[in-house]
Amino acid sequence: MPSWSLHPQLETDTWVIGDLELSRLLLMKDANYPWLVLVPQRDGARDLIDLTETDRIQLTKETDRIARALKEITNCDKLNVAALGNMVPQLHVHIIARRTTDAAWPRPVWGVVPPVAYEAAAANALTRALREKTGLS
Repeated sequence: MPSWSLHPQLETDTWVIGDLELSRLLLMKDANYPWLVLVPQRDGARDLIDLTETDRIQLTKETDRIARALKEITNCDKLNVAALGNMVPQLHVHIIARRTTDAAWPRPVWGVVPPVAYEAAAANALTRALREKTGLS
């Protein structure tokens, strides 16, 4: 059986926060929004229906766990959760903390404004808070 690997575009656009039971948790390199990505570590998975029932349930649990942590950490106005995969075919779930004052509000975040690089301290603080809140080491 082929081994799982992260899609090159996700590897370029994100930093790894850690691994959950099923998924790798990533932080998008865009300080415009606190934007996380969960990627189930299953080779060949492109859509939710490509996962077993057990894995779909686990992905839902992990999405819930990460979304709740992100909302608590950021005190955001709204969470956007989506699994689109139109540009990157590997199954992944976006979890984005939105504010009514952010650059894209109320539109989706894709392509509205150019990505803004994180200051190292801000990325490290968010990563640390997420690891603590979710129990990742």
